[in-house]
Amino acid sequence: MKHFLANSNEDRRTSTSSDFDDRLFYEYYSVPFHMGFVEGGARCYMTAYNKVNGIPCTVHPVVNEVTMKEWGVDGIICTDAGGFGNLTRSQHFYENTTQSGAGTVNAGINQYLDRNFNGPVKAAIEQGLLTEARLDQVIKGTLRVFIRLGLLDPPDRVPYTKIGSEDTEPWATQKNKDLVRSATQESIVLLKNTTNLLPLNRIAVKSIAMIGPSADAVHFDWYSSQPPYAVTPVAGIKSKVGEGVSVQYASGQDVEAAVNLAKSSDIAIVCVGNNPNLNNGWMKISDSSEGREALDRKIITLDAQEELIKQVYAANLKTVVVLISSFPYAINWTQEHVPAILHMTHNSQEQGNALADVLFGDYNPAGRLVQTWPRSLDQLPPMMDYDIRHGRTYLYFKDEPLYPFGYGLSYTTFEYSNLKTSTPILARDGSITVSVDLENAGKQAGDEVVQLYVKHLDSQVSRPIQELKGFKRVHLQAGERKTVEIPLPAKRLAYWDISAKVWHVERDRIEIRVGGSSADIRLKKTVEIK
Repeated sequence: MKHFLANSNEDRRTSTSSDFDDRLFYEYYSVPFHMGFVEGGARCYMTAYNKVNGIPCTVHPVVNEVTMKEWGVDGIICTDAGGFGNLTRSQHFYENTTQSGAGTVNAGINQYLDRNFNGPVKAAIEQGLLTEARLDQVIKGTLRVFIRLGLLDPPDRVPYTKIGSEDTEPWATQKNKDLVRSATQESIVLLKNTTNLLPLNRIAVKSIAMIGPSADAVHFDWYSSQPPYAVTPVAGIKSKVGEGVSVQYASGQDVEAAVNLAKSSDIAIVCVGNNPNLNNGWMKISDSSEGREALDRKIITLDAQEELIKQVYAANLKTVVVLISSFPYAINWTQEHVPAILHMTHNSQEQGNALADVLFGDYNPAGRLVQTWPRSLDQLPPMMDYDIRHGRTYLYFKDEPLYPFGYGLSYTTFEYSNLKTSTPILARDGSITVSVDLENAGKQAGDEVVQLYVKHLDSQVSRPIQELKGFKRVHLQAGERKTVEIPLPAKRLAYWDISAKVWHVERDRIEIRVGGSSADIRLKKTVEIK
């Protein structure tokens, strides 16, 4: 898991400090790592480049005191590449590399993505800054991982060595293709669908214009593999409709050609977004397509790509926009005018097939946004303000966003009723079950992501506007009804007591909120905590 901890900015990340209090450490920034270790069983992680409250993550006390002693991390804890050198270079935390050698090992580091660390570590022992006993204790974490993976055993005794050995192309089997296609389908988010333009009518549509820099490409980023094949949106649409439908492509470089193609087609599908590997000026379509590691975006608008959308929409009112991006964009004009918008991300070799499945209704989309999408950067605090209480994330965002956290539409409609809790009172060391009846009130089968939020009504400390505490993705046939149950342990309602340095579940009243997104709360119920 990486990068521990609080590395949201990329600009100057090897020297900046992410500053926040202990409550935000325990209640927000460390939460996904804690869940990964304690609930998910992870035992290895990489430290971040940045500082936290002035101390580099590479040597921060929380590595040993929290992740190892409190959470039980007993595997590999490594530096990021260059992190060891940064301690004396960009961060000026130590005077020399010998001190860095002692500091990293004493902190709990047992693996380096750096060169030239051996000498400093040995020198630290010779100068009495580091003991061999501490080195032995720390390095056991690396050996534990070797042993668990069978790296010290004969290969014929290790089951992991047999993975993929039965096939000449183990990653191109139909089983794996189907799995990737399913995962991609489930991740697609329907952002807008007025006039029920989607799903497209197979019988009525005879010509399709595929337009935009992302229409005939599948992008794989820095950390993805290179799969044996990739299906672009153009290829996926052509495969779906067959030879009886004309599918033509225009990149959008020549706007007039794209407009003419849109005019002469029944449907225009404009695929825009970012290339995760390139800087500004990608295909000369976007001024905001930054994507490389170590680079923050300065703007969140599509610029020239949204101008392309405007021109295509003016030529053909039956325009669908497919935003293929690594992150949110402020597509305000597109949301206001274009009748149908989908969002999907990169790195799927089945991208085109999954998109075609959704566009033509063979799969009913149910993906949800995992971030708040602002209308502009003016709605957000400065990048280096790590106190999220100042308005960052759905927990504290008070303006009206472009799209709220948890948002996503469907080709069918769902009705919620009969919200219940297993008990009206929640003991501070207990748990309750929240149940709600969910009905597919439309004419098409589909998934709904039932989301459970909590608002604290009588807390003695500041709390978020609301917090997601559970969710469940449910498939229903048209007209089908199910009772959906989501557990809510009291410990998930605790706050970190800074003075006592413990988790505390207080006497309180909480409002249970259930709905389809953070802004689509259908039912509410109050529960008392005693």
